[in-house]
Amino acid sequence: MNCSINLIRAGGTAVLAALAALAVLALLALAGCSTPAPIGNGQLASDGGWQEVMIPGKRATEYTWELFDGRRAMAARSEGSASMMRRKVNVASSELGTVNFSWQVSELMADAHVGHSDTEDAPARLLLAFGGDVSTLPARTRMMFELAQALSGEAPPYATLMYVWDAKAPIDTVIVNPRTDRIRKIVVDSGPTELKRWREHRRDVAADFRRAFGEEPGPLLALAVMTDSDNTRSRSRAWYGPVTLD
Repeated sequence: MNCSINLIRAGGTAVLAALAALAVLALLALAGCSTPAPIGNGQLASDGGWQEVMIPGKRATEYTWELFDGRRAMAARSEGSASMMRRKVNVASSELGTVNFSWQVSELMADAHVGHSDTEDAPARLLLAFGGDVSTLPARTRMMFELAQALSGEAPPYATLMYVWDAKAPIDTVIVNPRTDRIRKIVVDSGPTELKRWREHRRDVAADFRRAFGEEPGPLLALAVMTDSDNTRSRSRAWYGPVTLD
């Protein structure tokens, strides 16, 4: 614990920010909450199985189910807020295939950029939390994980891959989270050109993980969608269609 305290003192604000990010991800992959949903070709976009995950100290984004533009969708309304909707899964690394998802965004936050810690908001995200051997990580990262677990009561996932819509970053850019390298993002939509229309995505999960992290993925533990605008103190609205794994 003394080493952990010294780490906080040495890193100051940057370490505290990284701890907060890891603590939030621990909430994404809660080990003791609910039974993982069967996957196969099962559709995940239904009321059952999704759970709201609040972020301590943050106003919650409002998530509701509705019929929108001809399809069943999860509507997200963010007003200077940040929270997520999560679904537990259990997919072995050898069984990872493609993830299929769709979303629609009505407007962008002009000042937001997922690569900058002060403006790290996105109108639409899909998060994938993976397990792995934490003992292989650098000592500093392991201490951060221990501290995050102490804060949240749960261990963070070994790695988190996000698919995001960013206001400016080029499509297919890989962005390492400015707070911790255990979170990496792939930009799948960018800019205002495709606003107010459904965007359909089909991604090879293992290939994207290898590209982002430079290693083979572990088991997939959880999925989540997230619309946030807390850092830029702005507003955002998005709709999420079905999420499937096959």
